[in-house]
Amino acid sequence: MPVQITMPRLSDTMQSGTIVRWNVKEGDSVASGDVVADVETDKATMEMPVYDDGVISKIMVAAGQQVPVGTPIAIIAVDGDDGQAVAVASSPASAQTSAAPAAAPNGQPVPHAPQPQPQRAHAVDSPSARVRVSPLARRMAEELGVSLDAIRGSGPGGRIVKQDILAAANRQPSAPAPTVLETRPLPAETALAYHAPLGAGSSEVTVSGMRQAIARRLVESKSTIPHYQVAMRVNMDPLLELRTMLNAQLEPQGVKLSVNDFIVRACALAMAAHPFFNASWAGDRIILHGDVNVGVAVSLPAERGGGLVVAVLQHANRKGLRDISTETRALAEKARTRGLGPEDMSGATFTISNLGMFGVDNFTAIINPPNSAILACGAAVEQPVVRNHQLVVGHEMQATLSLDHRVIDGAMAAEYLQTVKHNLENPATLLV
Repeated sequence: MPVQITMPRLSDTMQSGTIVRWNVKEGDSVASGDVVADVETDKATMEMPVYDDGVISKIMVAAGQQVPVGTPIAIIAVDGDDGQAVAVASSPASAQTSAAPAAAPNGQPVPHAPQPQPQRAHAVDSPSARVRVSPLARRMAEELGVSLDAIRGSGPGGRIVKQDILAAANRQPSAPAPTVLETRPLPAETALAYHAPLGAGSSEVTVSGMRQAIARRLVESKSTIPHYQVAMRVNMDPLLELRTMLNAQLEPQGVKLSVNDFIVRACALAMAAHPFFNASWAGDRIILHGDVNVGVAVSLPAERGGGLVVAVLQHANRKGLRDISTETRALAEKARTRGLGPEDMSGATFTISNLGMFGVDNFTAIINPPNSAILACGAAVEQPVVRNHQLVVGHEMQATLSLDHRVIDGAMAAEYLQTVKHNLENPATLLV
């Protein structure tokens, strides 16, 4: 019997998903567990496996298309069944043409409403049309007098985007953009998008579902959480010396500890000593979490949609440096190649964002709800410092906490940072 594949719910907040790419084509044989597509959710790009053996007989959703959770996206023919027929029968167009005419109150069939003649300007907007165009590109085409018929879209799934319209407009000397703009003022939203005048090298970037989710969460965080920051400088010389020694000893085992591994360990131990840093605001109460789960921000490459995901190290206070290093590297590699699963991104009670590896001296980060704090770490900068009343050259790192003032007061933040600072400046304590 043919099996219908639907858009899965890959996270607890996922409402829709985008097929980034199909790893199979119609006619390919698949087995249970095969990854047939990469799906972009509101949190990350994840692999989508199938759970039946058979043949992909119909792909119903093209790459680049976003559909709600539960939407049929493909058909697997099992045991020689004709999945193609099932796919055609289940398509909206087939259902519309095969549906019986409704009966009027007098029992007579209601005649079908006359179908409007296709018009070029609206054909591209129809979901069933072959040509796809973004709303902004459509408005620009109308304003610039550009015909959509002869344009080959460069966006996802062949979609016509703003850069395609601009390129086409530059090939039409009889209707240059400045003349059109002067005689026909642009709508306000289009004018904002233009940042007039746009040069030929300008382009439009479609906002991915994950980046839309990031935007929503950041706005929610900044607008609902009373942020404040507390910063402290840390002497990193003892840690860098210990790290160099340990990595030389661990090199034959393929282990290389990063500065961030030490920071994770130092923060996790400090959270166990300062429970309000392992807490969440819940309106009329504060929830003190039992597990210390540290989230580590991981940047994604452009081919996976860009943006950030937070990989979570569960029970981080119970893990040594080697385990933290191994798990962090594995999660980062998975995030950048295959995508993290919900279990890899759930349950963080504290987050660390480290831009020191990029040479950033200091910055502030936005709290990742429902956490009450996030630590932003800059680079360990070599600079003149005063040690033991003498001016010497040393490495110092600025650690900046962003905090939810409803949960953590300033004095509590200072005490926590003092503990983190002590752990980092006395790194031997992180080995036991």
